[in-house]
Amino acid sequence: MRVKVKLVTKDKELLPEYMSEGASGFDLKAAIEKPLIIEPGSWALIPTGVAFEIPEGFEIQIRPRSGLANQGVTVLNAPGTVDADYRGEVKVILINLSPRPLTVKPKQRIAQGVLCRVYKADFIEAPLSPTKRGEGGFGSTGC
Repeated sequence: MRVKVKLVTKDKELLPEYMSEGASGFDLKAAIEKPLIIEPGSWALIPTGVAFEIPEGFEIQIRPRSGLANQGVTVLNAPGTVDADYRGEVKVILINLSPRPLTVKPKQRIAQGVLCRVYKADFIEAPLSPTKRGEGGFGSTGC
């Protein structure tokens, strides 16, 4: 499937790319001019330098990269959603949950995007059918 990509910064190195033949996610890179430090417990909104024309009926989910997550850094609103009708630059909110400052370098891979099909629901107000679990939540099925 072809997805149009607009380079916001005109830097072709920021084009998304799959890093292996079997990869589900494509890497998004930091479109920053100089290194950015994210202190422990803090977050930053990082531009990627790209915008998409996502086909109707699809979305792009923004997910953490496992290499950063292993260092205690993740996408704050994971998975983030880029809707099919959004045409602006994709930005990623990284949060540093580690005890050490994180330095994000220009063009560093910071997140991954996954193109996913979207199914729309037709919501109707109606009584719900009973289940064994019922309204039990937050640990009701055990830890």
